[in-house]
Amino acid sequence: MRHAKSDRRFSHPLWRVAPWLGLGLLGLTLYGCAATTPPKGVTPVGSFDVHRYEGRWFEIARLDHRFERGMTDVTANYALQDDGSVRVVNRGFDPAKGAQGDWRSAHGRALFTGDPSVASLKVSFFGPFYGGYHVAALDPEYRWALVVGPDRGYAWILARDKTLSPDTRDDILRRAQALGLDTNAFIWVSQERAQPALEPAS
Repeated sequence: MRHAKSDRRFSHPLWRVAPWLGLGLLGLTLYGCAATTPPKGVTPVGSFDVHRYEGRWFEIARLDHRFERGMTDVTANYALQDDGSVRVVNRGFDPAKGAQGDWRSAHGRALFTGDPSVASLKVSFFGPFYGGYHVAALDPEYRWALVVGPDRGYAWILARDKTLSPDTRDDILRRAQALGLDTNAFIWVSQERAQPALEPAS
Protein backbone atom coordinates (compact mmCIF):
# COMPACT_ATOMS: atom_id res chain seq x y z
CA MET A 1 0.00 0.00 0.00
CA ARG A 2 1.38 3.39 -0.99
CA HIS A 3 1.46 5.96 1.80
CA ALA A 4 1.07 9.68 1.36
CA LYS A 5 4.37 11.48 0.98
CA SER A 6 3.28 14.76 2.53
CA ASP A 7 5.04 15.73 5.74
CA ARG A 8 2.93 18.37 7.44
CA ARG A 9 3.89 19.80 10.77
CA PHE A 10 2.09 18.54 13.83
CA SER A 11 -0.86 20.68 14.81
CA HIS A 12 -0.03 20.72 18.53
CA PRO A 13 2.62 23.37 19.38
CA LEU A 14 4.91 20.65 20.73
CA TRP A 15 5.03 19.08 17.28
CA ARG A 16 5.43 22.24 15.26
CA VAL A 17 8.67 22.98 13.51
CA ALA A 18 9.14 25.61 15.90
CA PRO A 19 8.17 18.34 21.04
CA TRP A 20 9.89 13.49 22.77
CA LEU A 21 10.18 13.61 23.32
CA GLY A 22 8.83 16.08 21.03
CA LEU A 23 11.21 13.28 22.44
CA GLY A 24 10.54 12.64 21.36
CA LEU A 25 11.90 12.91 21.94
CA LEU A 26 12.41 10.83 21.43
CA GLY A 27 9.03 12.41 20.92
CA LEU A 28 11.48 13.61 23.30
CA THR A 29 8.70 17.39 23.37
CA LEU A 30 7.17 19.16 26.23
CA TYR A 31 5.93 22.59 25.14
CA GLY A 32 3.42 23.86 27.62
CA CYS A 33 5.13 22.07 30.51
CA ALA A 34 7.04 24.75 32.38
CA ALA A 35 9.11 22.49 34.63
CA THR A 36 12.62 21.72 33.42
CA THR A 37 13.85 19.94 36.55
CA PRO A 38 13.36 16.19 36.95
CA PRO A 39 10.45 14.93 39.05
CA LYS A 40 11.27 14.24 42.68
CA GLY A 41 12.87 10.82 42.99
CA VAL A 42 14.06 10.71 39.37
CA THR A 43 17.83 11.03 39.00
CA PRO A 44 19.14 11.66 35.48
CA VAL A 45 21.90 9.39 34.24
CA GLY A 46 25.46 10.51 35.00
CA SER A 47 28.61 9.97 32.93
CA PHE A 48 26.42 10.79 29.95
CA ASP A 49 28.05 10.98 26.50
CA VAL A 50 25.92 13.05 24.16
CA HIS A 51 27.99 11.93 21.18
CA ARG A 52 26.90 8.35 21.79
CA TYR A 53 23.32 9.51 22.24
CA GLU A 54 23.23 11.27 18.88
CA GLY A 55 21.38 9.78 15.94
CA ARG A 56 18.05 8.08 15.45
CA TRP A 57 15.95 6.49 18.17
CA PHE A 58 12.72 4.57 17.68
CA GLU A 59 9.89 5.27 20.10
CA ILE A 60 9.03 1.86 21.54
CA ALA A 61 6.49 3.00 24.11
CA ARG A 62 5.07 6.19 25.61
CA LEU A 63 2.59 7.41 28.14
CA ASP A 64 -0.44 8.87 26.42
CA HIS A 65 -0.61 12.58 25.69
CA ARG A 66 -2.63 14.47 23.15
CA PHE A 67 0.17 15.72 20.91
CA GLU A 68 1.19 12.15 19.97
CA ARG A 69 -2.21 10.51 20.27
CA GLY A 70 -2.70 7.88 17.59
CA MET A 71 0.79 8.34 16.15
CA THR A 72 2.75 5.32 14.95
CA ASP A 73 6.28 4.82 13.66
CA VAL A 74 7.59 7.67 15.81
CA THR A 75 11.31 8.44 15.80
CA ALA A 76 13.54 11.05 17.41
CA ASN A 77 16.80 12.23 15.88
CA TYR A 78 19.38 14.10 17.95
CA ALA A 79 22.43 16.00 16.67
CA LEU A 80 24.92 17.99 18.75
CA GLN A 81 25.47 21.51 17.44
CA ASP A 82 28.58 23.69 17.55
CA ASP A 83 27.08 25.87 20.30
CA GLY A 84 26.52 22.88 22.57
CA SER A 85 22.80 22.65 21.95
CA VAL A 86 21.17 19.53 20.53
CA ARG A 87 19.03 19.65 17.40
CA VAL A 88 15.91 17.53 17.75
CA VAL A 89 13.82 16.20 14.88
CA ASN A 90 10.77 14.14 15.82
CA ARG A 91 8.77 12.32 13.18
CA GLY A 92 5.71 10.11 13.25
CA PHE A 93 2.90 8.75 11.10
CA ASP A 94 -0.66 9.88 11.76
CA PRO A 95 -3.03 7.28 10.29
CA ALA A 96 -6.04 9.53 10.90
CA LYS A 97 -4.87 12.26 8.51
CA GLY A 98 -6.15 11.94 4.98
CA ALA A 99 -7.15 8.83 3.09
CA GLN A 100 -3.77 7.18 3.54
CA GLY A 101 -2.41 8.88 6.62
CA ASP A 102 0.31 11.47 6.84
CA TRP A 103 3.91 11.76 8.01
CA ARG A 104 4.46 14.66 10.37
CA SER A 105 7.58 16.14 11.89
CA ALA A 106 8.74 18.68 14.44
CA HIS A 107 12.09 20.42 14.85
CA GLY A 108 13.31 21.56 18.25
CA ARG A 109 16.34 22.55 20.30
CA ALA A 110 17.56 21.00 23.53
CA LEU A 111 19.92 22.50 26.09
CA PHE A 112 21.62 20.85 29.03
CA THR A 113 20.28 22.20 32.30
CA GLY A 114 23.72 21.86 33.90
CA ASP A 115 26.81 19.72 33.39
CA PRO A 116 26.61 17.96 29.99
CA SER A 117 27.79 14.77 31.67
CA VAL A 118 24.36 14.59 33.36
CA ALA A 119 21.48 13.59 31.07
CA SER A 120 19.12 16.37 32.12
CA LEU A 121 18.01 18.67 29.33
CA LYS A 122 15.30 21.15 28.52
CA VAL A 123 13.68 21.08 25.10
CA SER A 124 11.89 23.77 23.12
CA PHE A 125 9.82 23.38 19.99
CA PHE A 126 8.26 26.81 20.23
CA GLY A 127 10.20 29.97 21.00
CA PRO A 128 11.36 30.44 24.59
CA PHE A 129 9.14 27.71 26.07
CA TYR A 130 11.04 24.71 27.44
CA GLY A 131 10.10 21.43 29.07
CA GLY A 132 12.23 18.89 30.89
CA TYR A 133 13.79 15.87 29.19
CA HIS A 134 15.60 13.54 31.58
CA VAL A 135 17.24 10.24 30.70
CA ALA A 136 16.42 8.20 33.80
CA ALA A 137 17.89 4.89 32.63
CA LEU A 138 20.26 4.10 29.79
CA ASP A 139 21.74 0.95 28.34
CA PRO A 140 25.56 0.88 28.76
CA GLU A 141 25.87 0.50 24.99
CA TYR A 142 23.29 3.22 24.33
CA ARG A 143 20.88 0.72 22.75
CA TRP A 144 17.83 1.85 24.75
CA ALA A 145 16.81 4.74 26.98
CA LEU A 146 14.04 5.51 29.45
CA VAL A 147 13.16 9.20 29.30
CA VAL A 148 11.00 11.06 31.82
CA GLY A 149 9.54 14.51 31.26
CA PRO A 150 8.73 17.27 33.77
CA ASP A 151 6.45 14.93 35.71
CA ARG A 152 5.59 11.24 35.78
CA GLY A 153 2.81 11.74 33.28
CA TYR A 154 5.41 12.02 30.52
CA ALA A 155 7.69 9.08 29.77
CA TRP A 156 9.11 7.32 26.75
CA ILE A 157 11.02 4.14 26.03
CA LEU A 158 13.41 4.64 23.12
CA ALA A 159 15.65 2.17 21.32
CA ARG A 160 18.08 2.05 18.44
CA ASP A 161 16.12 -0.81 16.89
CA LYS A 162 12.40 -1.11 16.21
CA THR A 163 11.94 -3.89 18.75
CA LEU A 164 13.26 -4.94 22.15
CA SER A 165 13.87 -8.44 23.41
CA PRO A 166 11.37 -9.60 26.06
CA ASP A 167 14.11 -9.62 28.71
CA THR A 168 15.18 -6.07 27.88
CA ARG A 169 11.60 -4.86 27.84
CA ASP A 170 10.93 -6.41 31.25
CA ASP A 171 14.11 -4.87 32.66
CA ILE A 172 13.11 -1.39 31.48
CA LEU A 173 9.61 -1.80 32.88
CA ARG A 174 11.03 -2.80 36.26
CA ARG A 175 13.17 0.32 36.25
CA ALA A 176 10.21 2.46 35.23
CA GLN A 177 8.04 0.99 37.97
CA ALA A 178 10.76 1.67 40.54
CA LEU A 179 10.65 5.33 39.47
CA GLY A 180 6.94 5.48 40.16
CA LEU A 181 5.79 5.39 36.54
CA ASP A 182 2.50 3.72 35.65
CA THR A 183 3.88 0.93 33.50
CA ASN A 184 0.41 -0.44 32.77
CA ALA A 185 -0.37 2.82 30.98
CA PHE A 186 2.45 2.54 28.46
CA ILE A 187 1.29 2.55 24.84
CA TRP A 188 3.41 0.25 22.68
CA VAL A 189 4.13 1.99 19.40
CA SER A 190 3.86 0.21 16.07
CA GLN A 191 7.06 0.48 14.02
CA GLU A 192 6.08 -1.25 10.77
CA ARG A 193 6.49 1.47 8.14
CA ALA A 194 9.68 2.33 6.31
CA GLN A 195 10.96 5.70 7.47
CA PRO A 196 11.15 8.45 4.83
CA ALA A 197 14.35 10.41 4.41
CA LEU A 198 14.97 12.86 7.24
CA GLU A 199 14.25 16.41 6.14
CA PRO A 200 16.76 19.16 6.96
CA ALA A 201 16.05 21.43 9.90
CA SER A 202 14.55 24.79 9.02
